[in-house]
Amino acid sequence: MYERYAVYFTPQADHSLAAFGAAWLGWDVRTGQPVDHQVVHGLPLSVQEITATPRKYGLHGTLKAPFFLHSDFSFGDLLQGVRAYAQAQEPVEIGPLHLQSIGSFLALTPTTPNPEFAELVADCVMALDRFRAPMSTQELQRRRASNLSPRQDELLRHWGYPYVFDEFRFHVTLTGRLSELQQVKTREVLDVLLENHLRAPFELTELVLCGQMENGCFKVIERAPLGG
Repeated sequence: MYERYAVYFTPQADHSLAAFGAAWLGWDVRTGQPVDHQVVHGLPLSVQEITATPRKYGLHGTLKAPFFLHSDFSFGDLLQGVRAYAQAQEPVEIGPLHLQSIGSFLALTPTTPNPEFAELVADCVMALDRFRAPMSTQELQRRRASNLSPRQDELLRHWGYPYVFDEFRFHVTLTGRLSELQQVKTREVLDVLLENHLRAPFELTELVLCGQMENGCFKVIERAPLGG
């Protein structure tokens, strides 16, 4: 049904950040549909240019990075596996989020990382890895082109993604690559736009299974509540 799958955190439909993220990125991961960009003044580039890279993923934080489904399993197996794993976990605090620069892009990150949240994400990566097909040589080389550290390369080879476990840093990406000056100007605008959406701490209460459609964009398949 889908080219790849991923397990994400996405705000629930009734949270104001969900609607903001869809309008900012121009893609609603909840519905798998494009959304008209909101009119934003004061940006150094158009909002379409700024969000071109993260648009296809929708507003999300990665828990289990996109993967091809292993030939030993069906989509139904994956769905049941995610449901069963989620039912065995308890909700965990992510904490307040704030806007921050991560290298060349801007993202929402926890103000104070919660070790219990990181532990759950690490366990999720391991528990669901049986559903991930081995990486192709082409995919491995593409990933390695991004100047990975030896530790990140090791994680990539074993888990299909270099930013897991001790390299994990939870973030909700809002922009593509920007220069330092572009980041400063974009951050000034986003700080104002996000003010009313980040007042309360966030909690991981469900695992969101998403699929990549033929157009390359992701959409929510199912929200599996933690603790059933």
